[in-house]
Amino acid sequence: MYGKTIELFLVNGTADSLITAELSNWNGKAIKIPRTEVQNCERDDIRGAGVYFLFCKKEDGDDAVYIGEAESVLDRLKQHLRDYQTDKEEYYWNTAVVFVGRDLNKALIRYLEDRLVKMARECDRYKVLTKNTYSKTVMKESQIATMEEFIENIRILIATLGYNVLTAIPKAADDTKYLYCKGSGAHATGFISVNGITVLKGSLISESTTPSFETRGKSYFKLRKKLEKDGTIQNRVFQKDYEFNAPSAASAVVMGRTSNGNVDWKDENGVRLKEL
Repeated sequence: MYGKTIELFLVNGTADSLITAELSNWNGKAIKIPRTEVQNCERDDIRGAGVYFLFCKKEDGDDAVYIGEAESVLDRLKQHLRDYQTDKEEYYWNTAVVFVGRDLNKALIRYLEDRLVKMARECDRYKVLTKNTYSKTVMKESQIATMEEFIENIRILIATLGYNVLTAIPKAADDTKYLYCKGSGAHATGFISVNGITVLKGSLISESTTPSFETRGKSYFKLRKKLEKDGTIQNRVFQKDYEFNAPSAASAVVMGRTSNGNVDWKDENGVRLKEL
């Protein structure tokens, strides 16, 4: 692993407006643009061939993303706006993140779109709204290698811009220190990860929730219901690893009540997280 130099440029001087991001020694560029600025945008760099991510929230609060490709990304973004106005597009996106490159063509951007959609689905952090991709692009071995490097740079830049759509759920390593949350019929195993705490597949949640959980722990109560609804938890069991943004969020969902994760998560010797 080597360090990376990234240049972020706030085009209009504020972080909530158009931003460009570039990696040293790379001919690609990332452009983050709010929906509200697309219609009047006339930048030449965003008119090139590339791939794009449209980020939005679904009605249930879930993060969602549409991933597409276009030979003129700006024209395609404006088409998305028109499609929404004429009810051809149901979702409402707030921000677009575009990746363009000097040597991209139709075959290459089709390859990028297909790979990025598959990666986003595998990471399973966002609901992917893209329905179909072109998966039969004929490419030379050298082109595939170049595009895989392009994808790695996309992964780095999109995370830098604040979107973990291509970031896989953390996996335990040989030296991982496991933590346990037990009580109320629950028995969960997890470990501290970069963005919070990851609860492992097979962990068991409580049989029920306390009467006060819905009011005193409203956001965690909703999160538990959401995980049960989307299949992450079935018959009280986690069906896959899931990363929570805080230890208390994880322990509250597991125990079915308000919880202090620094106390309720313990190691194999019963030492509380706050003391580790």
